[in-house]
Amino acid sequence: MEDIEGPARELASALEVALPEWVERCVEQRYRAAVGEPPASVVDAARAAGEAARADVAPRVRALLEADIDQQWTTPLSLLRSAVRYPTRVLADAAVPPVPRAAFEEERFPDDVYDLTPATFSDIGERVGGTAIVWGAAKAWAHRHRHGGLT
Repeated sequence: MEDIEGPARELASALEVALPEWVERCVEQRYRAAVGEPPASVVDAARAAGEAARADVAPRVRALLEADIDQQWTTPLSLLRSAVRYPTRVLADAAVPPVPRAAFEEERFPDDVYDLTPATFSDIGERVGGTAIVWGAAKAWAHRHRHGGLT
């Protein structure tokens, strides 16, 4: 019996909670570094963008995590990276200038002009990072059990 369903549900739930907070944090940190204290309009826009990111990305992550491990067409982190457009839009609308980025980031993530793309699950939130480790171990075990000859 493969026991990945519990860790998958926990990861999906952790991401659903953390995603809006991550969007707001990205906007606040980049705005503060470039301009200073964000005005209420930017804070409100970041909050709305966070909720939009949750509504868009969280169901796709949950669907991926609910799929059979052999049918998972991408990774949850890849789907999370698509959420970068939400804080990016808020920052661009607030006329925050793009930040310098390394050549690799410019090539790999050309639309991420604010260098917000999460490298790990922990970049989204501390609880997400720990939950992702548990899920990753469960998925690796399930895959090994199914395809590696473990009994």
